Amino acid sequence: MKLLVIGHSVEDHINQNGVELVKPGGIFYTMLALKNFVGPGDEIFLNSYVQKENYNLFEGVYSGFDRTYLKFVDRIPKVYLTLHNFKERGETYQSMSQSLDVDTDNLGQFDGILINMITGFDISLDQLEKIRKFYKGLIFIDAHTLCRGLDENLKREFRPIPQFERWGSSVDILQANDSEIKTLSSQTEERKIAEEILSLGVKIFIVTKGSIGARIYTVKNKEIISIFKPAVKIESKNMVGTGDVFGAVFFYNYIKTNDEAASLDLANIAAGSAASYNDFKNFDKLRTDVFKRYN
Repeated sequence: MKLLVIGHSVEDHINQNGVELVKPGGIFYTMLALKNFVGPGDEIFLNSYVQKENYNLFEGVYSGFDRTYLKFVDRIPKVYLTLHNFKERGETYQSMSQSLDVDTDNLGQFDGILINMITGFDISLDQLEKIRKFYKGLIFIDAHTLCRGLDENLKREFRPIPQFERWGSSVDILQANDSEIKTLSSQTEERKIAEEILSLGVKIFIVTKGSIGARIYTVKNKEIISIFKPAVKIESKNMVGTGDVFGAVFFYNYIKTNDEAASLDLANIAAGSAASYNDFKNFDKLRTDVFKRYN
């Protein structure tokens, strides 16, 4: 299987309980999950920007993938995250990368394209529509920070996504958490939002719900059905990157199996496992932990 992953790399400054930690962030978590989940014969291509001064944060993971589309730039974003137990985290940016360069000439070689809107500016709407024009395979997009605007102080707050209908009609699988879905539609009820999303041509709509679990909506025999999986019971030690892990594991397994229910189950367990890890080294056992709980 060949998979193209598109998204910004960022340097995270995480403030939790008054302590600041500097870590690799952004698309790093997607790649971290794939690194410890992919099998023999899989080829993963990363399209991202990195910076020489802090590439050591990312190199241990990125070096395991095809870096044809990896580009060094003068500066990548720094993201200051304030984590809260019972509400969405606060995000403030220092610097902002331009949209990533995406070569549309050779997209046909890929079995799937995973786009994670890490900064919300990873690709433009025009770029997505161009990708859709030249690529007929599965496109997955995590709405992520596309759901947040950017004020004069580079602070990110939720707001309706401009021209969302065009974004939605260009993808096959859409992921958002239960806060982000409110930026996709004027509807307020989750199922009504799902109906609207699916009417755009989205085949699978994923709503992640943190410690509650995750639900997908899809159409079977012209009827909308939903499947819910409760979160795994773990001691939470990490609140960053779990949605990215979920998306990577879901899409990877869906391409492999075309089974949305099984892929949801595996992704849900993977996100829960990631939340239980307090060190990147723990991800070396991700696949083992997932299948241990799955079986």
